[in-house]
Amino acid sequence: MKIIAITACATGVAHTYMAKKGLEDAAKKLGHEIKIETQGAAGIENELTAEDIEWADILVLAVDVEIAKRHRFHSIKKVEVPVTMAIKSPEPLLKKISAKLNG
Repeated sequence: MKIIAITACATGVAHTYMAKKGLEDAAKKLGHEIKIETQGAAGIENELTAEDIEWADILVLAVDVEIAKRHRFHSIKKVEVPVTMAIKSPEPLLKKISAKLNG
């Protein structure tokens, strides 16, 4: 599965990056490809491009706040979950998404 994701917590510091790490580790373990944009205190980092969006099968929004530039993602399937889910149980999350995508 080719995944793009955005992580963003209320303060835009620790949990944003903890969620990023959790999703990256789970994707690697499960054999998925992933690219993650973070939106936090430092602004947008690793901004997803139009090519990234076109490439991906799914967008995972692990967010507790409204994200900037949401309009970019109108044409892609998306799943929105709280940041804590990406921190505490990223592997089950990705397994569930993969099962739904693969019918």
